[in-house]
Amino acid sequence: MNFDELTSFLEKRVQQPMPGDVAHQRMKPKMANGAPLKLKHSTPPRKGGVLILLYEEEGSVRFPLIQRPSYEGIHSGQMALPGGRHEKEDMDLFQTALRESEEEIGVHREKVEIIGSLSEFFVAASNYQVLPVIGKINHKPSFIPEPREVDDIVTPPITHLIDPARLKEKEMSVRSGYRLICPYFDLEGRTVWGATAMMLSELVDILNEYPVR
Repeated sequence: MNFDELTSFLEKRVQQPMPGDVAHQRMKPKMANGAPLKLKHSTPPRKGGVLILLYEEEGSVRFPLIQRPSYEGIHSGQMALPGGRHEKEDMDLFQTALRESEEEIGVHREKVEIIGSLSEFFVAASNYQVLPVIGKINHKPSFIPEPREVDDIVTPPITHLIDPARLKEKEMSVRSGYRLICPYFDLEGRTVWGATAMMLSELVDILNEYPVR
């Protein structure tokens, strides 16, 4: 994919109606025993933003994913898009995504050009309403992981998202004790599942509209 042509296409496409929940549902985990997976919260969801940062390296359009460290939390060890919680200093969730990504992977926010966003997504596991922001940077970034929040950074080609061979499914056990059947993307040998996979699934639908591969 040509970087300039792809990002130009995305900038126009995100202004149109989005696939939304139809795309999200394809990557939604299911209970292994067939029971409905329902999570309820007593408080309103917190706001957050994540960043899909596109850049070109040797003719390939890539984006960074982070691996969270192991900790006593719902997303321990998982693959994720860089981003995090909205803070009072943020004018909007676009700024949240840029600020948090700068903190986590070391890419200065002023160097990132915003393309637009995907549909807002409710992360039921952690009670967050998240805006997936799409941005671009016109050179290969020098990533600097924040060690308390990031164990590793991988940078798969965006074409791997639309490669059917990388869309897989397996049974997984989560910290709550549930056994889940999880669709996932196999990217750079990592299992990208759950909320991150569901958000990326909407990007997949849009990429499949792109006329040039």
